[in-house]
Amino acid sequence: MKILVVCGHGLGSSFMVEMNAQEALKNLAAPADIEVEHSDIMTASPEMADLFICGRDLAENAQRLGDVLVLDNILDKEELQQKLQQKLQALNMI
Repeated sequence: MKILVVCGHGLGSSFMVEMNAQEALKNLAAPADIEVEHSDIMTASPEMADLFICGRDLAENAQRLGDVLVLDNILDKEELQQKLQQKLQALNMI
C-alpha cells in the first residue's frame, strides 16, 4: 500500500505530515510495507497512491484523487493516527 500526503506546494506541510504518518503507522503496528511519500496537490494523480492525505483546505481539490483522508488540523498527530487506524482497520490491515 502506498500513501501520498499532499499539500499546496509539496514542501513543508506535506513533508511534516508524512513524517507524522510514518510515526503513526509504527504506533499502530501497521505492516512495514506501507510506503508514505509527499507531493503537491497539482501533480498528484490517482495512480500515484492507494490513499491520499490532505488538509481540510485542499479537500475539494483532492476528491479527484480517489480515497482521501482529510485532516481538520494537519498538526494534530492524534487526529492523523485515529483516521489512519480507522482506515487500516476498514481494510483489515491492522
